[in-house]
Amino acid sequence: MRRVFLRTAMKPLAIIWLGALLLTAGRPVRIVAQTGGASQDLAVVVHPDVPVDNLTYAELRRLLLGDREFWASGLRVTLLIRAPIARERDAVVREACQMTEAQFRQHWIGKVFRADTANGPKIVYSAEMALDQVTRTPGALTFVAASAAAGKGGKILKIDGKLPGQAGYRIK
Repeated sequence: MRRVFLRTAMKPLAIIWLGALLLTAGRPVRIVAQTGGASQDLAVVVHPDVPVDNLTYAELRRLLLGDREFWASGLRVTLLIRAPIARERDAVVREACQMTEAQFRQHWIGKVFRADTANGPKIVYSAEMALDQVTRTPGALTFVAASAAAGKGGKILKIDGKLPGQAGYRIK
């Protein structure tokens, strides 16, 4: 049964490969997957009333770790972060915080128990929920795919002077 399945499952791939070989007349061809820069980037989105347009990467890290609790205007930062299985959370925790998920969770548990902060990050379960909450919550900050963030009411921040999709943007 397994052999029959493998043979039938592999036939379309073999036909595609053979067709590609015939089209290239046996010449070696390099296949390159093309992805748009902004489609892989994560946008840092804040409430429209947040008085910031640009953050340094270090400032972003401080916000994520709860070391900075207020915006310059005195407005409290509310961190809206996706559930632990989300790509956005994994990328931000791994790259910006330079931690594993377990270390990030332990960091916030310790911070709350030591009363270093009034409250921890709020969990959101989808990009739509994150964007909805960021527009409703003054001082809120979240991360979503750049393609999902455009035109949803939140303000997309520059990180080190760069927007998602620009060369050198670091949050992927």
